[in-house]
Amino acid sequence: MASVPEDPVLERYFKGHKAAITSLDFSPNGKLLATASWDTFLMLWHFKPQARAFRYVGHKDVVTSVQFSPLGNLLASASRDRTVRLWIPDKRGKSSEFKAHTAPVRSVDFSADGQYLATASEDKSIKVWNMYRQRFLYALCRHTHWVRCAKFSPDGRLIVSCSEDKTIKIWDTTSKQCVSNFSDSVGFANFVDFSPNGTCIASAGSDHTVKIWDIRLNKLLQHYQVHSGGVNCVSFHPSGNYLITASSDGTLKILDLLEGRLIYTLQGHSGPVFTASFSKGGELFSSGGADMQVLLWRTNFDELNSKDVLKRNLKRLHFDSSPHLFDIYPRTPHCHEGKIETVEINPKLEVTDLQTSTPPVVDILSFDSTTTTDTVARTPPDKDEELSKYFLNPSLMSSEYPQTTLKKKSEDMSDLPSENQRSIPLAVTEALEHIMEQLNVLTQTVSILEQRLTLTEDKLRDCLENQQRLCHAMQQKI
Repeated sequence: MASVPEDPVLERYFKGHKAAITSLDFSPNGKLLATASWDTFLMLWHFKPQARAFRYVGHKDVVTSVQFSPLGNLLASASRDRTVRLWIPDKRGKSSEFKAHTAPVRSVDFSADGQYLATASEDKSIKVWNMYRQRFLYALCRHTHWVRCAKFSPDGRLIVSCSEDKTIKIWDTTSKQCVSNFSDSVGFANFVDFSPNGTCIASAGSDHTVKIWDIRLNKLLQHYQVHSGGVNCVSFHPSGNYLITASSDGTLKILDLLEGRLIYTLQGHSGPVFTASFSKGGELFSSGGADMQVLLWRTNFDELNSKDVLKRNLKRLHFDSSPHLFDIYPRTPHCHEGKIETVEINPKLEVTDLQTSTPPVVDILSFDSTTTTDTVARTPPDKDEELSKYFLNPSLMSSEYPQTTLKKKSEDMSDLPSENQRSIPLAVTEALEHIMEQLNVLTQTVSILEQRLTLTEDKLRDCLENQQRLCHAMQQKI
């Protein structure tokens, strides 16, 4: 069936990763797209024509999740190397690292106000971090198997998590307690997220299903069986009326949650699709998968002013707001099969002159990266910043990029020592950094012991004073 203007359209695709795409996220202003991959890299794509793409190098294993902060000034990433990194999404790409978990980290998620970050890990825990101080706050540890995903509610009062223990849990961020539990006897959820108004959650099931749960009534509202493979990711349209799903069957599906039916099947990837996400305004969505391509789609099917919808949803998230039953569609749970009136779109058949984007790539390496390149320059950190080095590699840019610009950059950085000119080998520097970390831990431990010793001395002094008073009182009585 030929597409009509109201149907989603594939606008362009990006090539640059060397392995499967695992996660992606739009910047709040909708001008950038961040992607994570099995190739251990993050990439930042600009939608402007001829714009450079940035490849951030720092993780030592698969990057499993990426997300922009609400203001767009930070980029968080999770990896199988057990760390979480915070990046500044610019051409220098400065980053700081969290030794976050004792097992691979599967997801990262900022709270809506940007103050907190939730991380989920295969160590069976969810951890919450303070972003202003970049410190660990607390852990949520009721899951009995790997935690695959954790997300804040839009108002930040709840966290939803899904695990391979076949449960979805809702946590109260104030009491740090599990307040709801949804169980499944067939499969487990690969991904879970809140609806924009915070009243429902959607889960992507390994058993090929998509489920919508009402967290106020603690019941299943909608159950879709439209995929022939495991569902890896879901994303709500900002209006809350539509849901996009990505599956290992190689397709994307668009579900109309108001009518409770499948409306589009999108063919564009060759192989499993691992991630999909709407932009913050909903006018675009993107997808990535095993074919190493990032596809960028124009939504078209929902012309509703998403800004008005967002304002309406924010009003409903006020602390004193009452439940809105009109947000629940349908009123009773029922199962949905694929329907014949759905539209199938295969851009490979319909689009002959698709805009391909393989932009010049700038490699940005963190100091502890083991990757070596031919031409490496570094920008020294400011005094108030953490002690870490950042590299720019112009040699990986396309020949289309102006040589004069490259020459100017080289001249500007010629006074900085290159990798080969260092007097201290990289391995020795890493060893020294590790020693410094251990010394910091020892210093903190000694400080804690000193505090405890002081408390013990104070208590002992109080005991002696009490004993003297008792002895004095007894002598007076005698």
